[in-house]
Amino acid sequence: MKMIFLGAPGAGKGTQAENVSAAYGIPAISTGAIIRESVKNGTPAGMEAKSYMDSGSLVPDKVVIDIIKERLAQDDCEKGFILDGFPRTIIQAEELEKMGVDIDFAVTIEVPDENIVRRMSGRRVCPDCGASYHTEYKPSKDGESCDKCGAKLTTRHDDLPEVVLSRLKVYHEQTEPVKEFYNSRGKLLTVIGQEKVEDTTALTMKAVETGRMLATGRVE
Repeated sequence: MKMIFLGAPGAGKGTQAENVSAAYGIPAISTGAIIRESVKNGTPAGMEAKSYMDSGSLVPDKVVIDIIKERLAQDDCEKGFILDGFPRTIIQAEELEKMGVDIDFAVTIEVPDENIVRRMSGRRVCPDCGASYHTEYKPSKDGESCDKCGAKLTTRHDDLPEVVLSRLKVYHEQTEPVKEFYNSRGKLLTVIGQEKVEDTTALTMKAVETGRMLATGRVE
């Protein structure tokens, strides 16, 4: 199966992609992770990406697509893969098609913006040992310091409400149209994100199985 996971920052698509990866034995490919891996391995596309990253510039679509192409050519993708974080724009979705990559279906995880802001702004991390907490879902014992090492918990810059809202604005403007791109091709499946991760996982697994049957022609 060749699938894409879509969703706003904080919607939980990365977690669900990993769950499906484990269940079906296919790799979950995170764009950010493979760019870093490509740079580390010194591939041609990785070195080109590094030049942009070192200058503080965004890595252009063409370079990202070249890195994706390198990754999809690896042996572990023969039986399928999950793209997490790509495509982010209509241009990238079109380029993926031009590469000859026939995506079976895309899964979008839908969570209201206000819920995402609440989830992300409530996250806390320990600057010393890296332990993570949440003011609502997983608070530390005293709500202020790490249970493991006692350090004072902090909020990541990316989790500040104003930053989250800015990221959501970019998502709605640039990435959300990708949903219609796949919907127009009859390849979009929707999962309504739940409060409990395990409930979202159950719905995601059901959607993926529906997509698998649609892709193999077993469901009309």
